[in-house]
Amino acid sequence: MAKPSSAPQTSDAKPVTRREPTQERAKARVERILASASELIAETGSDTVRMTEVAARAGVPIGSLYQYFPDKGAILRLLAVRFMERVRASLAEGLKDIATADEALARIDAILEAYYATFINEPVVRDVWSGTQSDKALQALDIEDSRENGRLVAASLKHLVPEADHARFDAACFLLMQISGAAVRLAIAVERAEGDQLMVEFRRVVKTELPHFLTA
Repeated sequence: MAKPSSAPQTSDAKPVTRREPTQERAKARVERILASASELIAETGSDTVRMTEVAARAGVPIGSLYQYFPDKGAILRLLAVRFMERVRASLAEGLKDIATADEALARIDAILEAYYATFINEPVVRDVWSGTQSDKALQALDIEDSRENGRLVAASLKHLVPEADHARFDAACFLLMQISGAAVRLAIAVERAEGDQLMVEFRRVVKTELPHFLTA
């Protein structure tokens, strides 16, 4: 699967953006809009942010805002896609040149810890993700993102897995990536102390199950 586009679309959902900017000036305007929306979300939460506020903060006419984003949900979806892209890049970097099973376990554990920390330390990410869980277009993207991330994990570790187990390992990595997202969303939905404990237990489960595949 290709890297998520900034304008995904399903049969029953709006695209993330109404019009893709092509000129540098237009691209800069979209970036200002996204930055302004992020600032407002950090200040008050996404529920209270209004499109007029985003336009005013970005210094763009409200009509220009609607050219690129038909509603607030479209802004939230694109911010979510940007976060997915950040996670993908971080995952790829964290999985480089793994030589042994012990190293694989340590790297995966560190990646899960860092992923959870991002949600804890960046309120905008947490708010955007929580605010878009009922979005059908984003739900589909989330699954495909987990599938692609699972492929990345599998490709990085397959040299440590017996060839006969490669198909199972592919499925397990896809499942791991999807469940990781679910575990973090649960952890940030409860009190911090309980969330921290849930993530400790989740990471323990991963460190217990993953070695069943790894032989080197």
